Amino acid sequence: QTVRWHIELQPWASPTPSLNYEASRFLKYISTSQISCEHTNLNSLKGYSKTAKKPWSICLDERFSLIHRIRSKQCRLYSLGLGNDDNQFELSMANSGCEVHRFDPSIKSAHIQEGRHLWYHRLSIDWRDPNPAIAAHKLHSNTKKLGTVLNEFGHQKIDVLKADVESAEWKILENLILEDVVEQIGQLVFEVHMHWPGFEVSGNDSTVVRYWYSLLRELELKDFRLFHTYKDLSKPQMFLKKEAFNASSCYTLSWVNTRWK
Repeated sequence: QTVRWHIELQPWASPTPSLNYEASRFLKYISTSQISCEHTNLNSLKGYSKTAKKPWSICLDERFSLIHRIRSKQCRLYSLGLGNDDNQFELSMANSGCEVHRFDPSIKSAHIQEGRHLWYHRLSIDWRDPNPAIAAHKLHSNTKKLGTVLNEFGHQKIDVLKADVESAEWKILENLILEDVVEQIGQLVFEVHMHWPGFEVSGNDSTVVRYWYSLLRELELKDFRLFHTYKDLSKPQMFLKKEAFNASSCYTLSWVNTRWK
């Protein structure tokens, strides 16, 4: 298997690079469901309370594996966050019998188990592993790629990967695609931030939006389909530092891997 270093960039949206055309294509793309999902929340499952602040939507339709894995108590959720106190979704998944791993560099101990099904790990998921030969990287020894964590934990699959990583999501997603880790994931629920390009994403505005769009098209090529999109109107209405395009700076997007039946 050949190692990929870069994702395949989509052609420009217009004959000459234009932020208007790129933004229009991208925003239309993230606002349009590609597959319909009848059941997208845990109301039907025990232990669910409606106080979750955000719609972390998962697809519980019978044609996909998640609902069956929840019923047979075999499901696994990885949640990537940064000191976010809204863990209602994680608790409800754990109450449903799912094995829940929450990765957050701000917790006090290396590993904490709460109840039968919920673990907290003082780890930050990144798009690269620290290089022990570089002094500055030693400070980040609790930062790892998702593929590395899966290997260390002995986990082959994640039924749901939920991520709210404050603008690191683009490079993390790129890493999951380049290393084919995404194929080990059943559903993705990502909060994406668009008020700036994101960590280590460079280029002018139109280049950045083309890169974002190309990443999401790569997911589609790997048989992921967007089934839920939520535009967060409580966040600033900013798109790359501009009040333009009628966009929010923050969307929550949910995909299902249609290969996972």
